Parts: sequence; structure tokens; C-alpha cells
Amino acid sequence: MGHPLLELKGKTAVVIGGTSGIGLALTKALAQAGANVVPTGRRAEQVRAAASAVEAMGGRSLAPTCDVTDNSSLDHLLQLVCDAFGSVEILVNCAGRTKRMPTLEFPDSDWDAILETNLNGTLRACRVFGRHMIERGYGRIINIGSLSSFVGLYEVAAYCASKGAVASLTKSLAVEWAKFGVCVNALVPGVLRTDMNAALLDGTERGKEFLLRTPMQRFGQLDELAGATVFLSSDAASFVTGHLLVVDGGFLASGVNQ
Repeated sequence: MGHPLLELKGKTAVVIGGTSGIGLALTKALAQAGANVVPTGRRAEQVRAAASAVEAMGGRSLAPTCDVTDNSSLDHLLQLVCDAFGSVEILVNCAGRTKRMPTLEFPDSDWDAILETNLNGTLRACRVFGRHMIERGYGRIINIGSLSSFVGLYEVAAYCASKGAVASLTKSLAVEWAKFGVCVNALVPGVLRTDMNAALLDGTERGKEFLLRTPMQRFGQLDELAGATVFLSSDAASFVTGHLLVVDGGFLASGVNQ
């Protein structure tokens, strides 16, 4: 038997950007802990596949699409989930994008698109679902930070700026919403190999440098984010808010590794 405070049975989680990579891993982790989980994203086919994965694990799910750049799409998502499950207790904000390029050459349109999804999209979802949680006096919001919320990474300035801002936004919302029973935290994955970054890591100098700077000397596995996610979503985290929970194999602690 698991610890009762870590049980998510009877709770409903919405995972935005929950159809691939980290988002899909977190969707499965929450389903495994007993929550109803609604993974969503822009592509209907991927959303259906993710919802089917939840149902295959014995969870209840829905398969709505959603675009974080559109407030009405988020309002509609909240309504659909509430109609099906009554309320939403947990929101995970995983929608993200990146692009590597020297900053002097970076087009404004790409900069704006990355900030629009990673930062503004996170804010929009927090507002729509946060209002619902505040009305009910209970909520758990988990944003996705990055090592670049703390340190600079080469030639991904837009991504770094967006994730530094997500860290700051997480703390601001935590302070504003604490009195309403809504905890707002961020999960900070270290270097995990996903479809989004495989080309940057596999056999590259950048990949080698990440390994050199990670005391565990390996990339993380997606399922190694499960425990931290379930914890932050649960009643065990009732006095944890405004926190950035880092799962990075020791990267941020590391000065000299040999």
C-alpha cells in the first residue's frame, strides 16, 4: 500500500502539453497514482492516444484538444473537464517549445512564439484553472521549469528567458494564491533525452558537456520525474508552495566533478 497522503484517487488532473515527452510521462504518473487524467494539446490524434494510455492504466480520461495561446480554448477545456468530473484539483503546464540559434540572428517572430507558449501560455492556463481552484479553496498547480531557470544554456536565449520567467511567475502566483489553498510549484527536470532535444544531445559536444557536468554521469529517464510530480500533486505537499523541485542528477549542485 502506498502512503495515504500520496493517493490521488478521486482527484482530477489536467496536463496541458500532456501528449508527448515529459508531458506524457507525467500524464501516466498521475494516472498510476489513481487520478482521473485529461492530457491535452493541439493535435487531436496525439490527445486521443494519450487519453487511451490513461484508460489502459485503469484511469478515467477525456480527449479534448487545447491551445494555450487562446484563452477561450482554455475556458472550454475547463468546462469540458468540469462537466465530466465535477472539478479540477491538479493542473500541470507542460506545453513548451524551443529553438537553438545565436541570439544576434534570432528572429523576433521565433522569440515571440517561444515566449507566447512557454510563458504566456503557462500564465493563461494558471489563470483559467487557478480561478476555479480558488473558488473551491483547493488546488495544485505544477509548472515546468528548466535548468535554464537557474543557469544560462548556450544559444537558447528565448527558451532560457521564458523558463527564468516561469520560475518567477510560479513564486508570484504561490504568494498570491496561498491563502486560497492553492499551491503553485514547478518541477525542474535536468537533462532528459526526449524527442524535443535528442538531436541536441546524441553524440554532440553539448551532450558530452551535459554528461560531464552531471554527477550521475547519465541523462535522466522520463519516469524518474514521476515521484516528484505525484508528490507535488498530492496532499503530502500541503505546506509546499512557491518551490522549484529539481530532478537533475546533481547538475545544479555540481562545481567540479573529477
